[in-house]
Formats: sequence, C-alpha cells, structure tokens
Amino acid sequence: MSLLSDWRRRIDDIDRKLVELLNERSRCALEIGKLKQAQNLPLYQPDREREVLENAEHSNPGPLSDAAIRRLFERIIDEARSAEREAMHPSDHSPRDVSGKDR
Repeated sequence: MSLLSDWRRRIDDIDRKLVELLNERSRCALEIGKLKQAQNLPLYQPDREREVLENAEHSNPGPLSDAAIRRLFERIIDEARSAEREAMHPSDHSPRDVSGKDR
C-alpha cells in the first residue's frame, strides 16, 4: 500500500471493526450489569477495573505506549459503566433517540 487513499480506506475498515467490537463489549458489560443488579453487587468494582487495565497493558505490543492503552481503556470502561448505569436507571439520564445518540 502506498497511496494515501489506500491507507485511509484501511483505517476506515479498522474503525468499522472497532465500533463493532466496542458495541459487542458494551453488550457484555450490560449483561454483567444485570447480573450485578440481580445479586445486589456494586456497579463500580475497582479491583476488576485494575485487572482489565493491567490485562490491556500486558497484551500491548505497541506502537502505542502502555499509558496510551491505559487511557483508552479507562475511557472504554467509563463508557461501559455509563451504559450500565443507564440500563439500570433509564430515567436518570438524558433521553436517546432511536439511533442511540443523545438528543
């Protein structure tokens, strides 16, 4: 691949896959949230969060730094926690339209 457009097309393909994987991960987190709720467990579990971050860093071959991977996963975890909170208490958050975007 040598053309700029080829590299951009590859990035677009990867971005689509990332969106798919992030949504799949979020669906898993929502199921975990339901189990936590049924078992009266707290939504925030710092030990598990630390484990997820450490696993992400340990599986990082680069070129992104471990700190960059940690920041990305902190954000992913934060968004998953927000989705869990929304699923557990839908009236506490802003309404969403059918596309899932905030109004």
